[in-house]
Amino acid sequence: MKKDNFLSVTFLVTGIISLIQVQVEAIILPKVIDTKIKTRLNRIGLQAPTSQSTLSGDVVAQQEKKWKKEYDNFFQKTFSNELMTSKAISYKLREIEKQTKKKSAVVYMIPTAEQLEILLVMPKGETIHKSIPAAHKDALMKITKQFQTDLKDIKNIHTTSYLASARQLYHWLIAPIEKDLKAQNIDTLVFCVGGGLRSLPFSALHDGRQFLVEKYSISLIPAFSLTDTRYTDIRNASVLAMGASQFENFDPLPAVPVELSTIVQNQGGRSFLNNQFTLDNLKLQRQKQPYQIIHLATHAVFQSSAASYSYIQFWNTKLQLNQLQQLQLNTPPVDMLVLSACRTALGDHQAELGFSGLALEAGVKSAMGSLWSVNDEGTLVLMTEFYRHLRTAPIKAEALRQAQIGMLKGQIRIKEGQLIQPGQKTEMRLPPELAEVGEINLSHPYYWAAFTVIGSPW
Repeated sequence: MKKDNFLSVTFLVTGIISLIQVQVEAIILPKVIDTKIKTRLNRIGLQAPTSQSTLSGDVVAQQEKKWKKEYDNFFQKTFSNELMTSKAISYKLREIEKQTKKKSAVVYMIPTAEQLEILLVMPKGETIHKSIPAAHKDALMKITKQFQTDLKDIKNIHTTSYLASARQLYHWLIAPIEKDLKAQNIDTLVFCVGGGLRSLPFSALHDGRQFLVEKYSISLIPAFSLTDTRYTDIRNASVLAMGASQFENFDPLPAVPVELSTIVQNQGGRSFLNNQFTLDNLKLQRQKQPYQIIHLATHAVFQSSAASYSYIQFWNTKLQLNQLQQLQLNTPPVDMLVLSACRTALGDHQAELGFSGLALEAGVKSAMGSLWSVNDEGTLVLMTEFYRHLRTAPIKAEALRQAQIGMLKGQIRIKEGQLIQPGQKTEMRLPPELAEVGEINLSHPYYWAAFTVIGSPW
């Protein structure tokens, strides 16, 4: 939804980014490993695995412990979640596959000064470790920032300026593990990544032929140990949809009334707009009915510094990120919290912790938000499509994936003030403020790549 950019970053780019040959060392963990690898793992704060299946000897568990401490410090609390080993994570992935028929893998990415370290945990087999020397932190962060800058600027929607960096990042981050993913028919990627990568729109990475989202459902987690992985089928769940179209200190969001009414019409539930969009009313409605999905169509800001500086704007107050638990969304548990108008300080370490820790702090299984401010038309289309697919998709991340694919392939478009969707007998008429936009091609990643499932993809 259209507002001023929260963070403006300008880069002077000369020449064309060349794809750098990836140097990969593949190691199967835990097994006996040589001194060189052991030294490198120690350098990034991980202990090399021993022959015993213990917490202290599990590389993945050590990284989980390190990142859990980051979120403990950011939210100024100690999360009591039990740390999980790589074997426990693999077992859980097998259990989820039985419930959902989706084959998932957890991809840990740890940027270091010397190289990018990737740890891949799949349902079967040992943890796979690969090092990408070309993707050392300076090079990786430079390309990541350029990619984000190219995508989030609406002025670039008639260009493919993002494509060179999208291919380079795919070459570094995905290509080294692609054969392993194909070997187990993985269809869902759960990214657990270090600073600088937590605001990376993974869905828009490109292999030269396809976007990553055309191959996999995707989610971002703070740590597997900090993720509520209990599966609940929400295909028939009703929605508590709330939001505001007018604000005192923010740009208006004229599409919100249509967004809320359409969601409730398609999914079931109740909607509340403007002066009914209050903390007290949200709590009251939750007491009346334990909605599994909460949808908030409003401004949400993830910015630098402490968690108290990030917030969700209600009609009459700002709810700080560290106050989210006041909503008591874990009693009874909410399966999904959707924020349809986020803006994030891309690349800022503290802002990234807030965004990627949203589901964790809110006490919900999953959340969905946007990495940058998408205009009204794009947000309305994506949200409408997401809920349409949520009625049939087995998991939340797949519903988002289908919505994104529909947009990038041009199957969904705006023409003469109406939203045209495949398979829909009637066309949705846009509000008057948006009806004059004419025909819009929504295939550019600016419109769809910002939206991310945070927490459990299931």
